[in-house]
Amino acid sequence: MTRTLTLGHLYPDHMNLYGDRGNVIALVRRAQWRGIDLRVIAIDVGQPVAFDQLDLLFMGGGEDRDQARVAKDFLERGLVLRPYLEAGLPMLAVCGAYQLLGAYYVTADGQRLPGLGFLPVHTVAGARRSIGNVVAEIRPHAEWPPGLAGSTLVGFENHAGQTFLEPGALPLAHVLTGSGNNGQDGTEGAVRQHVIGTYLHGSLLPKNPHLADCLLAWAAARKGWQLDSALDDRLEWSAHRALLRRFHKRGLGGRHP
Repeated sequence: MTRTLTLGHLYPDHMNLYGDRGNVIALVRRAQWRGIDLRVIAIDVGQPVAFDQLDLLFMGGGEDRDQARVAKDFLERGLVLRPYLEAGLPMLAVCGAYQLLGAYYVTADGQRLPGLGFLPVHTVAGARRSIGNVVAEIRPHAEWPPGLAGSTLVGFENHAGQTFLEPGALPLAHVLTGSGNNGQDGTEGAVRQHVIGTYLHGSLLPKNPHLADCLLAWAAARKGWQLDSALDDRLEWSAHRALLRRFHKRGLGGRHP
């Protein structure tokens, strides 16, 4: 009997910068290679969605006009969505989606726009954009599954917003190369429950298979499954190491397979 998971892809036509859709493709393929049918439901503005039928959520980044277009719809869904996130529904949110999961965003002209408030972060418009490749290290923490803490992440950032963690917030990783959340405190992204917010595009998951498997493992656990043994990721890790060598000139840092 084929095992099945369902992924909700929020606003795929509006929030899809720098290869973000590749994250969904990576999750589908890595599930498929394990004999799991990962079904993808596209969720657009105004489209009804039954969050209780989903095992995983993804939302990418978008240009300012596209983010503004979906923000009202996303926040209106927040009252329904938030209890599912609190109960452990896994979600990967990239760039603009990450910002919308925070408490608020202060625009360049001082306007304070509300966010969903699930991730304990807030964002303010910066004076300059953070553009370039990022290398970051995931530090040990009790919430991480075995094998993830101490590993490295690689990706690409392009954002004007500066995101700051609230007291007690858990960063996804610590920056070795690049700006990350704000270019000041050395953090990249944020994690709460099974929700990961990040500025890393590129797309993120094909180059970081350990993070993709973390999301799949969280989704499988909600079904009472364990994710099967590791895949043959020699090509993925070869690409990962090549990016480490290219963009982190001070040495590799961290642990990676």
